Parts: sequence; C-alpha cells; structure tokens
Amino acid sequence: MANRRNNRLSGEMRKVISEIIRNDVKDPRISELLSITDVHVTEDLKYAKVYISVYGDAEPTLKALSSAKGFIRREVGRKIKMRITPELIFEKDDSIENGIYMSRLINRVIEDEESRKVNDEFEEQGE
Repeated sequence: MANRRNNRLSGEMRKVISEIIRNDVKDPRISELLSITDVHVTEDLKYAKVYISVYGDAEPTLKALSSAKGFIRREVGRKIKMRITPELIFEKDDSIENGIYMSRLINRVIEDEESRKVNDEFEEQGE
C-alpha cells in the first residue's frame, strides 16, 4: 500500500518539479534541454532524489538546481498538499549515456562476429 502511494507521489512530484523549473525558476545556468527522468521518494518522505538528464554539460545545471532547491521545495509543498515536503537531492541520470554505450558495444560485437564468419567462409573456400 505504501509502495503504491510512494509511486504516485513520485510521479506527481516529477510533473510538478518539471513545471516549476520550466516556468518559475529564472536561472540562466539551467539548460533548456533539461528533462526530469525520475523521482524517488524515501519511505519516510524526508528525501526525494530527482534524476535529471541534460544535453551537454550537466554541472552548471546541477549547481543552479542545488541553489534553487529551497524555492523548488517550497513550491512543490504548495502545489502538492503534503504534511512533509521531502528535501530534494538533484542527481544526473546517466541511463541514456549508458544505454548508448551498451548499444555501441553490442553493435561492435555483432560486426566482429560477422567479419569472423566472412573470414572463416573465405578460408574454407581457399582450401
């Protein structure tokens, strides 16, 4: 029961935080190509890890979000009626880069296998 509630709260916080960052936070360091990929709220509702994906360098955006996290937290508490508003922790989400890296590795293995098959067939015909 608590897990379902946590999932609903995480999803709602993801939407609200995205909206707040897009419309209310006026920091030029925040990239326009920012996406909130996920939010994980702890069971006791004290902390929420907010995972962001940024095209390009994420460090300036992370610093800007860290300096604005008090404002964002207050706005989240105002928009989502909660007794306890979790403390926000912003982290870079590397899942997209990891997925691209894994895809490249898989493609490389496939290419190596295909070239081995061609070499093996060529050697068999030469004998």
